Amino acid sequence: MIRVVTCASLLLFSTALGWSIISAREPRIPEARITYRPIQIQEGGYVSSDTCKACHPAQYEAWHDSFHRTMTQLPTTDTVRADFDGVRVTDVPGNPIDLELRQNEFWAEFGDPDWKSSEAGERPRIRRQIVMVTGSHYQQVYWYRTDRTRVVGQLPATYLITERRWIPRDSALLHPPVEKPGSETGRWNAICVNCHATDGKRRFDAPADVETAGASSMTADTQVGEFGIACEACHGPGAEHARQNRNPMRRYWQYLTGKADRSAIVQPAQLNPVLSSQVCGQCHGVWEFFDQEAERRANSIGLAYRPGDELRQTRVVVQPTKNQDSPTVRAILDAYPGYLNDSFWSDGMIRVSGREYNGLIDSPCFRNATDEKHTLTCFSCHTMHKTPDDPRPIAEWADTHQVAAGMAGNGACLQCHAAIGTNVPAHTKHQPASTGSSCYNCHMPYTTYGLLRALRSHQISSPTVAASIETGRPNACNSCHLDKTLAWTSDYLERWYATPKVRLSADEQTVAASLLWLLKGDAGQRAVAAWSMGWAPAQRVSGTGWMGVPLAMLLNDPYDAVRLIAHRSLRSLPGFDGFQSDFLAPSSERIGDTVRALDYWRRTLRPGDRRTDPALLLDAAGSPRMDAIIRLGLQRNDRPVVLRE
Repeated sequence: MIRVVTCASLLLFSTALGWSIISAREPRIPEARITYRPIQIQEGGYVSSDTCKACHPAQYEAWHDSFHRTMTQLPTTDTVRADFDGVRVTDVPGNPIDLELRQNEFWAEFGDPDWKSSEAGERPRIRRQIVMVTGSHYQQVYWYRTDRTRVVGQLPATYLITERRWIPRDSALLHPPVEKPGSETGRWNAICVNCHATDGKRRFDAPADVETAGASSMTADTQVGEFGIACEACHGPGAEHARQNRNPMRRYWQYLTGKADRSAIVQPAQLNPVLSSQVCGQCHGVWEFFDQEAERRANSIGLAYRPGDELRQTRVVVQPTKNQDSPTVRAILDAYPGYLNDSFWSDGMIRVSGREYNGLIDSPCFRNATDEKHTLTCFSCHTMHKTPDDPRPIAEWADTHQVAAGMAGNGACLQCHAAIGTNVPAHTKHQPASTGSSCYNCHMPYTTYGLLRALRSHQISSPTVAASIETGRPNACNSCHLDKTLAWTSDYLERWYATPKVRLSADEQTVAASLLWLLKGDAGQRAVAAWSMGWAPAQRVSGTGWMGVPLAMLLNDPYDAVRLIAHRSLRSLPGFDGFQSDFLAPSSERIGDTVRALDYWRRTLRPGDRRTDPALLLDAAGSPRMDAIIRLGLQRNDRPVVLRE
């Protein structure tokens, strides 16, 4: 027996030795020698998250399992969520993509996205290696080497992680169907590098405005301190901090005395409220350069902002309620007239995802705070590291947008509004455990759009019918009570909170608000209304027996994104889980999908779910009033909508 064990041990030892010899003969290519993609090079005091791990293992572990870290990654069998092993993607009309996994390398063959229809012949097919991955929560985008220095191109398809399917890159964004985005080559180098990496430096070969000049025509030596949003993105360069704390006695003394080390590192949560939230706002905000010279400097040496700085000293935070008439914003609007509409509702509230900082700074809890203790900040609700008192698994904490322990309910708001906490129903007029007694649902409703879904507004506000009439933005009441009219909401708000009523049209008095947004609204309104019909709390409150009709109508919407969201919500309805439709099919086929969905609704509707409410455009027999539906549909707001996520 001893001899057998010894032989096995020798075999394992020799195998390991052999592998180490092979590894020594074939060393990994140093990052600096890679020429075909952006590279990770630490300079300027940046030392990477690996340096933080030894002294901060718990914080490192939480960050490592967060979606911040995986915002940009190198492609491996662990990081790539899509199947590349001999797969053909046919969901990109006119441009099938052949995927290949070869010796742990990811390859794709597809029609060249940079080919212009004015060029002679058919679109040439190219074969490229995937060298970077963006996203890991809802979607993944894949970047390929162009062999034009470190400039990377974007695969013309996006992978939806939950549904495990590919869709055209264009369909993942909300924009007019006749205005397809141009080439995405160089986009990561020009734009994504700012916030999907740490210490990003574009380093284009031309000093001009890369968005105007076209990044696809340039070369670049793009470098980052680290892929993804790493420790130093929030804490600043860590070299000096690491140097000072090499002495274990210093570390133990700080630990025992409970003194925070602020001499060479930034602790965002310990900054004053303005500066602490700006650490998040550097990425989660709508901003622009002061002028072209500032952009030239950023193209060359990277963004000047470092955590702890005053953000507005190095960039313009676009805030329509404050600086719409400033020279910088006016210059932007002269060049891009639709700029504000692409990101904001008409009253200045942010309407696109990833820009929560803009919502925060326009909130009364931030704007009108009388002292630092009672000023709302990002850290009032969120934490960048899961704390020891949080019983949730790290994956759950990350999946809930890193909301801190105890802040997922009303706890976050009751920190300042403690008096309301003594009798929540007296304030909310809803039962304690109901959806309507959630502070979030009333004051941070789902009116922001991004990633093919609605997300919570981060501008604290109170629901009013006036705002819905003036801006078209769904209010909290009608986003949950989808079967009620604006007049119904107006009556209750006046009765409960003395909110002044406004003049309403005949349709606004008699037709459910959700149907008006869904049938008459612009593409952004339609997308949010369609998503709301798939939101479980709204389904419980409003019932689902009537939703099949309006969602069926959206299966032939002009916007790809709206059709996809409508299909998702439709399949969430009872009896519809087996319904199939193709949101990418030609319009003639999509009309057939609408007809089939209506028939499906008639056949699967349970007797107890049948509604006859006139406000839901149903007649006394529970059948849809198609004349009214068509009349409202003909009033649809078809202005071009581009939402800049």
